[in-house]
Amino acid sequence: MQKSINFLEILGGGKIPEVVVGAWLVMGVLLIFAFLARRSLETANDPLLSDDKISLRSISETIVEWADGFVHEVTQLHHYRSFVPFFGSLFLFILLANFLGLVPGMEPPTGDSDLTFALGTICFIFYIYHGMKAQGVGGYLRTFLGPMIAIAPLMLMIEIADNVFRPFSLGVRLYANMFADHMVLGIFTGLTKVIVPLAFLTLGSIVCIIQAMVFMILAMSYVRLAVSHEH
Repeated sequence: MQKSINFLEILGGGKIPEVVVGAWLVMGVLLIFAFLARRSLETANDPLLSDDKISLRSISETIVEWADGFVHEVTQLHHYRSFVPFFGSLFLFILLANFLGLVPGMEPPTGDSDLTFALGTICFIFYIYHGMKAQGVGGYLRTFLGPMIAIAPLMLMIEIADNVFRPFSLGVRLYANMFADHMVLGIFTGLTKVIVPLAFLTLGSIVCIIQAMVFMILAMSYVRLAVSHEH
């Protein structure tokens, strides 16, 4: 079977890691989309009225509206809108990075453990920071001791282990699923005709969306636990 061309390796010139090139490509697309969407809103005749037809502005407004409702539904926090930009950006980045693997000759950046662990670490720092911001440093750290002084040492070890494991869990889950999805898609695309690859492309698209949503939901649940005294 002829080896497929890896365009990320070509763009990287053999020096820049493929995952870095892929991440830059995804960020570039998202930045261009954000710039054009903002420009379309600024140049609109009436920004309060939605477009009657499908346009860049209507698509971006739909994405924002969905992200706003989804974050509120999962976090159930009064100040949830302060989290919408972070989680919306996180979801779009992971989703586009996942879909990059469906393009022939491209590798999904999320199929590299370095990127997924980095995303997990970012989420870890994010919810720790907001937990301390909401409850104070002392108040947040006290949640690690549990409800009873007698079992505080045991609860402290459990809570530390649980929190340290979270970014690894997020990273491993996303990496393993996207790596396996890309491998299966590559194998069946190279061995079969048009119809079967289309079926696996459809299945792969569903996996891309689900994995981005799962990562987002888990990250939001960690923030909710950190800021709402539900340890």
